Order: sequence, then structure tokens, then C-alpha cells
Amino acid sequence: MIMDAGQRFDPELPDETRSTSNTDIASVNQHPPCFLNLLLAVQHVFVQCSLLVLVLGVLQQHLLLQDGERERLLSSMLFYSALSTLIQSCLGTCLPLVQAPSLETLIPAVVLTAQIVTEPACRGHCEESEEDILPRANPVRELQGMTVIVGMVQLVLGVTGLSGVVLRHCGPLVIAPLLCLLGFSIYREAALLCSDHWAIAALTVILLVLLSQHLRSYMLPACLSMPQLPVCRMLSLLLPLLSVWALCEVLESFGVLRLRSVSELLPALKTSNTSLPELLRSDPFTVPWLSPPLAAEIGLPLLSVRGMAAGVVAALSSSVSSVGMYLLTARLLGVPPPPAAACNRGLGSQGLGSVVAGLMGAPLGLSSSVPNTCTLGLSQSGSRWTVQLAAILGLALGVSPRLTQLITSVPLAIYGALLSVTYTIAVATGVRYFQFTHIDSGRNIFNIGLAVFMSLVLPHWFLMQTVFINTGMVSVDVLLHSLLTSPVLLVGILAFLLDNTVSGSSSERGLDSAEMEKTGWTSVNSEPGYHQEVELIYESPYLLRRLWKLPWLRTAPFSACRITDDGDVL
Repeated sequence: MIMDAGQRFDPELPDETRSTSNTDIASVNQHPPCFLNLLLAVQHVFVQCSLLVLVLGVLQQHLLLQDGERERLLSSMLFYSALSTLIQSCLGTCLPLVQAPSLETLIPAVVLTAQIVTEPACRGHCEESEEDILPRANPVRELQGMTVIVGMVQLVLGVTGLSGVVLRHCGPLVIAPLLCLLGFSIYREAALLCSDHWAIAALTVILLVLLSQHLRSYMLPACLSMPQLPVCRMLSLLLPLLSVWALCEVLESFGVLRLRSVSELLPALKTSNTSLPELLRSDPFTVPWLSPPLAAEIGLPLLSVRGMAAGVVAALSSSVSSVGMYLLTARLLGVPPPPAAACNRGLGSQGLGSVVAGLMGAPLGLSSSVPNTCTLGLSQSGSRWTVQLAAILGLALGVSPRLTQLITSVPLAIYGALLSVTYTIAVATGVRYFQFTHIDSGRNIFNIGLAVFMSLVLPHWFLMQTVFINTGMVSVDVLLHSLLTSPVLLVGILAFLLDNTVSGSSSERGLDSAEMEKTGWTSVNSEPGYHQEVELIYESPYLLRRLWKLPWLRTAPFSACRITDDGDVL
């Protein structure tokens, strides 16, 4: 059975009811109405900015920035993210994925910058020549070098097909803990932002729940002569954000409300200068209207051994997170899971975006944004055109620090509420994957508990004991400390090793379930019309398909990014 482009795909539905399950989901290839598409794109931009403000707020304490550089850095990060989003949606998985710096790339960056700041100013005696002085004047350049390494590693994982090889051995007992820990990974930061004003955060959450759940089926009145769509659910993040933001502006103008900055919320984030949110609200007229993100303003990336070590860990961690987002997106939109070739293209495109971003001055590598992916589940609107329009808006905002300043001046409590609600979707979807396994098995209970618990305990302990790892080699210290403080990478490694080394039957591991057959990783699906459905969503653009057919590109490694006629990877 071949389904229409706008029809929802659910492997758990029987054949006779699957054709009638065409809900009002905007499919990946569908065009929403123009005005609604614009609102959905603006909603994605606000969610993306919530993550950017948090990431930069944590990173800025380690960067030696001059006054006025923070706004340009934030706008440039938005520009690089938008550029990578366009690359991903056109050349990668072709899923509606938004790219952004994430906590997975932030952790190794913080470890690296901590080493730069705490190292001595010179080797040996300070009266030595200037050539012996370590390059610590501008840590942003070394972060740029780390970003280039992140992109190169991701590019290698994608074009060589290594990620597809690993995916063939990932069952529900690997995917479920990964998604759960991705959802739990931001609870401390989200609580920090909500503590700016708990009443504002609670009001935002209540409105979001009301629109996305209680009013999810509400349609616009027919007298308005507009398409009958569940607008409340589709804009369940944008409407509460704008409403509560307007209320905060009114209360601030009357002196009733005083919102705090990141440095006031967390003393560890205090710097000698004003924090980013406070600066964006207090001195708007010093920010330029136009400032293209050019690497010449900071300098070319600085490659170092310790930067390469941090970049490898950041690349692996962000790759694990991004593959989880590919599966999460397909699950939330009800489309077939991405084949290994699509995941390979996704990581390759993500790596290309990170390399370009690093060469242009980005301090962090890019990965698929978790809150934007979870937004698809809340709004049930997953059109690729919406994400591409959001990327175009991001490019426009990225060249104008003044406009970026305006859109990121949202109170931190509202951003915290958005992150708190969106990340819960990842946790809930991860729990759902347990239904495909024999959850009462003692083997599965032990593997899940050990992988999740150790992935939470180890990073917490090593963050408190920062001097415990001291091998005498800075690059090795950065590598080990970055690895042992990255919970997403740890849970991926532990769950993968335990599931593939501890003996268990295929039914016990969930490998013979309908969900895993749909992935095409364990077996080629023989359902009539299934391969056409996969091609409809994940096939490469026309020019790339012609490129794959060239004789000298039909062999490895490039064949790993091409879907063959039987739906498998060559």
C-alpha cells in the first residue's frame, strides 16, 4: 500500500485503519498556508534562541570578550545554525531538523576553555622568548579550531558509513536510555532559568499545556474563511511566549517586576562584565544594525592537540544526540524511521555545517536541536518548508545584532519554561521504546538501570573533582575529562556495550519487533509500498541522486549515503 505524502505512518496501526489515520499533521513534504508557515517558523526561531541564550550564558564566563562582542557572537551563532539547518534539510536526512549548538558540544568546550584560562602564561621561566608564550590571549580561536575538528569527525562518520554500521546494532534498549537521558540532561539549566521568576515560568507552562493539550482540537471559526487547522496546538509555544512576554514588559514598565540576569541567578557565571541578557536589555543603542559574521574579525581557527581532543569527544557526543533526534523526529511525526543511508547523510551534512561554521568564527559545533525537535511533537507540524523558512529568518537575524538583541530579550523564565516542557517529549518518547522489549527481563532491567545511573553519577562526580584527572599531558586530561562529564555520550556507549555483550534473545532485546523491522537496520522490510514511502521522505535531492550514479562514486565511502532499490545501504 502506497500512502499519500500527507498521510501519517504508524507501524503499530493495522493495515485496515492505517489509511484512515490521516490526521491534521503537516507532513514533511507538505506546504502549510503561507501565514501559518511564517508563524511556525518564528516559533522555531524563538525555541532555537532559548537554547542559544543558555549555551552562550554558560560559555561566556570563559571567553575573554570585549564590550559589544557578545551580541555579535550571539547573532553569528544564530547565522551559523541557520546555515547548517539549510544544509541539513536539503542535503542531509531531509527531515525538519533545526541545527544549533547544544549542551553536548558545550561540555567539552567548557573543559577546554578551563584549561586555557588556568594554564601558566609561559613555559618555564617567564623571561623566555615570546615564541614560548602559550596562545591564551583569545580562547575563541581555539574553540574555533575545536569546532572544525567536530565537523571533520562528523563528516568522516557520515561519508564512510561508520554511523550506519553502529546503527545496525542499536535496538530499543539503546535508543530508549539515550532519549531519556537527552530529556533529563537540561533539567538543572532549565530550573536555573525558571528561577528568574517562578510565577512567570508557571504561567507560561500553564498556557502551553492549555493550548497544546486541552485546546488541541480547537479550530478557527468557519466565518473567518481560513483553513480549518488546530491553530492552538500548532502555535502552542509561540502564543504563550508572546502573551507572557507582553505581560512582563507591562509589569516592568510600571516597576512591579524586576527580571534578573544569568550572572545573578548563578554566582558561578559572574564575570567582570555584564551578562548577556542584562546587556541586551540595558544598552540597546550601542549594538550595530549590520555586522556580518566574518572570521577576519577574530582570526583564523587555532588548532591544538587539546582542542583536537575536545573536538573528538564533542563530535561523538553530538553525533549520538543527533541520531537520537533523527529517530525522535520520525517517531513524533509518524513517518518511517530513517534508514542508515539517511543517517549517514545527516551526520555528513552536520559535519559540513560545523566545518563551515568553525572557519567563519563559530566557537561551538552544531547538532540537531533537541527542543526544536520536541516542538514538532507538541505542534504536530513537521513540514520541511517551515524549517527552511526558519533558517532563512535566522540568516537575516544573524547579520543584524540589533534584531538578534530584540528577539533574545525574552525573559529567562519564559525560556526556562519552554525548555522544561519541550525536553519532556524526549523523555516520554524514550520510555515508549521500552514497549518493544521484554521489560520484565532481569537482563534488561539491569542493563537499563546501570547505563542510566552511571551516566548520571560519573559526570556529577568528575565535575566536583576537577583535579582528579592529572596524567601530565593536557590533551589526555581534556579528552578524559570531556568524555567522563558527557552524560549523553556515556549512556550511548554503556547502553550499546551492555545490549550487545550481555546475552539475550532477539525478542528479549526487541530486535524482532515491528518497530525495528521498519528501520531496515535489522532486516529489509517487505511490506508493499514501504520502500516508496521511505524514498518519498528520505531520498536525496535530484542533483545528488545523479551524482551518486557516477561510476567513481558508486563505491565506498560515498555509497553509504545512497539508498538502494531494496532500501538498504550498499
